[in-house]
Amino acid sequence: MEEKELLALIALQHIPGIGSITAKRLLEAVGSAAKLFEHRVDLASMIPQVQPALVKALDCSSAHRRAEQELEFIRKHHITCIGYYDEAYPSRLRECDDAPILLFYRGNATLNPHRVVSIVGTRKCTEYGRELCESFVRDLSSLCPDVLVVSGLAYGIDVCAHRAAIKYALPTVGVLAHGLDRIYPSVHRNTAAQMVACGGLLTEYVSHTEPERQNFLQRNRIVAGMSDATIVVESADRGGALVTASIANSYSRGCCAFPGRVNDIYSAGCHRLIRNNQAALITSAADFMEHMLWDVSQRTQDRNMQQSLFPEFNDEESCIVGLLEKHADGILINTIALEAGLPVHRVSAVLFELELRGVVRPLVGNAYKLNGSTSWSSFSFQDK
Repeated sequence: MEEKELLALIALQHIPGIGSITAKRLLEAVGSAAKLFEHRVDLASMIPQVQPALVKALDCSSAHRRAEQELEFIRKHHITCIGYYDEAYPSRLRECDDAPILLFYRGNATLNPHRVVSIVGTRKCTEYGRELCESFVRDLSSLCPDVLVVSGLAYGIDVCAHRAAIKYALPTVGVLAHGLDRIYPSVHRNTAAQMVACGGLLTEYVSHTEPERQNFLQRNRIVAGMSDATIVVESADRGGALVTASIANSYSRGCCAFPGRVNDIYSAGCHRLIRNNQAALITSAADFMEHMLWDVSQRTQDRNMQQSLFPEFNDEESCIVGLLEKHADGILINTIALEAGLPVHRVSAVLFELELRGVVRPLVGNAYKLNGSTSWSSFSFQDK
């Protein structure tokens, strides 16, 4: 991302009264954050329905000063900045209306793997919850070794999930409710350092942001939004884990919960989710895999068969497959169209044909990737 655009995105986040939804609408209308500020004076001619108060709000010198300060912090600490339209942005999260326009990241795990699971629960977990969390992650690592584990690095179930992922060699990302200049709670610093080496730390907040209560509620939408499913291990009848589960449901994502004994305080929230059909009851990683229809062995078998049946492509298919090979984590349809020099409707038609033949598979966020690790370009390409 160019420095000019990054400064503008950070500044836009600090404009009073402009939230994520409004910010994205402005970016879609104008094209970039930098252009938004450059054309602030004549914004009404570009967006007829824009309110004068919003135009006035964009003239905020303090927001630009704050952006410049943050840029220094980003450079000094080698932080990765991911804009809403960047390929590295979590594609699942991009589907959510209230997704942030900018994320700050330290780590090496891709945020767009094949599968992502968020594991959440009470901060006052019991021994039952800790053992359940670790055994679930252990078994999941065997059944689905490519899964990314997401949580919030809080006390209790969150940190148990991160530590279990590290122990069983799964990448794990913690979504923070503050900037990357601190770790809260501080007792999790060692775990956070390990996560940077085998996963990452992600936040929408700039440095010096205090870990206030509303920030934790806000970050829950990222935990739910960047995941295929949210799993509640233990939760009392009220708590942040239930908020995350509710958000997951609102995003039409999977939601599962472990039951406890009927009188356990820290299973009451799980029982309510299950009773109200807001979460599927699971008792193991195998249960979860079955609920999500994640049959790895069958998927691999089908993929190998499909690759052997359809080794030939025409010119358009060859071009698109070649682009997908360069982007192993997936690529947006609009980007394919741009790089291939084809209209979007034609790219969509070709991708649909390739999907039917098992060559590609769709991802959330209007993106595609190759189905399998075989280099398709090694086959002979010819017109049919």
